[in-house]
Amino acid sequence: MSDSHDLSFSVTTPDLEALEADVLVLGVYSGKEGPSLATNPLDAETAEGLEAILEDLGVSGGQDELVRLPGFDEAGADVVALIGLGSQKEDAAAHRVALRYAAGSAVRQLAGVETVALALGAESVEEVAAIAEGAAYGAFADTQLRAKTADSVKAPVAEVLIVTDVAPAEAESALTRALILGEAVDHTRRLVNTPPSHLYPETFAERALTRVEGLDNVETKVWDYEELVAEGFGGIAGVGQGSERKPRLVEVKYTPEKAEKTVAIVGKGITFDTGGISLKPAGSMTTMKSDMAGAATVLNVVAAASELNLPVAVHGYLCLAENMPGGNSIRPEDVLTMRSGHTVEVMNTDAEGRLVMADGLALASEGEPDVLLDIATLTGAQLIALGVRTAAVMGDDTVRQQVVEAATEAGEDYWPMPMPEHLRKSLKSPVADLQNIGSRYGGMLVAGQFLEEFVGEKDGAKIPWAHLDFAGPSFNEEGPYGYTPKEGTGHSIATLIKFIEAYA
Repeated sequence: MSDSHDLSFSVTTPDLEALEADVLVLGVYSGKEGPSLATNPLDAETAEGLEAILEDLGVSGGQDELVRLPGFDEAGADVVALIGLGSQKEDAAAHRVALRYAAGSAVRQLAGVETVALALGAESVEEVAAIAEGAAYGAFADTQLRAKTADSVKAPVAEVLIVTDVAPAEAESALTRALILGEAVDHTRRLVNTPPSHLYPETFAERALTRVEGLDNVETKVWDYEELVAEGFGGIAGVGQGSERKPRLVEVKYTPEKAEKTVAIVGKGITFDTGGISLKPAGSMTTMKSDMAGAATVLNVVAAASELNLPVAVHGYLCLAENMPGGNSIRPEDVLTMRSGHTVEVMNTDAEGRLVMADGLALASEGEPDVLLDIATLTGAQLIALGVRTAAVMGDDTVRQQVVEAATEAGEDYWPMPMPEHLRKSLKSPVADLQNIGSRYGGMLVAGQFLEEFVGEKDGAKIPWAHLDFAGPSFNEEGPYGYTPKEGTGHSIATLIKFIEAYA
């Protein structure tokens, strides 16, 4: 089983005599009484002997710890690798998260190896799925624009064998789903990693159309700058008007036959953010190629929904602009008229993401979806509040909780945040309906309250909505960990697919 992710999966029985792999990976738990093997596909004597020397080998079972040993006859591989699983989890969902993380960490660290067998103790289809998903996320390498040093990047693992008693027929759909999710994460990472010299609103729109070309039940539409101005998208047009590379709005709609529910998702796509006239310090610009991660995520969630044949309509909106200073840029104290009809006083041109997102939310609301989400690298305050690995979600209580539950199952960290009413008054403007910044205290929450103003109604009530701010987890400036590489991470693809599947 394989696809364009250049990775193949299969399941194999715990009888290792016929195993043909370059590396056999065994899981190791950490514990107060010392490390222990998580599973025993080896014969009892070999397993007992290996377990007895784990501490002597410096093995602790901690996360991301990978220790390679010479292979032996019973292993069916030239090399045996021990991957840490952390402490043993009693909760089934937490155990699947640990399996996903460990499988991805092992596959990432074993780049350059052709075939890897993962013997982590998968006893159910759900556990096979978790291991396969982690492996799919970990099997990633990006040469980017290297010309003379591309060969220094090790090729990702090409074949993964999952050691389990689960029958191939039972595991097939789980393996297919893992490959589709892996490809969506792969595409997202590559888009985020693309430098702004190569990725700007026009080329992003072109790549979006290419990504979904030929997919079942997917329709697209692109608004150029002139159309954005003519049709009242004052936020997107305003943010992008200062750049020579003008903005775009891309609608990507997956609508299967007989779909009874529609999930709409709006993504921030600032292909580079200088801050505009409110110019950022130079050091704050060096990761701003990633300010389009929300739009990249939305695009690939829609594509994955089609490839998975989900019975839920998924309508995506990519709000694409380059925020540049120039003679035609918007200024502080300019007033923009948005798609919704609201007027907004621009007090800081570096609070541009919420301006493009406001237009996207207004357009998405016109379709009256059953639920509306937006996802964005929206605020630096998100990193200050929650760090670089935990994203924030705020909005309607029910939708917010659904996002948290989906994230927990997907193994991604989302934390529910409030939107205190007393902060809303800081968005009042003396000349317009509202201004684009408010109190500096709780800036992430104020941004969410700004966006909520643009959520429309369905059947006389506000459309159920949540705002996802993943400024930290979307881009990894530190070292790789788990299945997460440096730079673009693909965070939230799995969470959003889980969220959508709950509406099926």
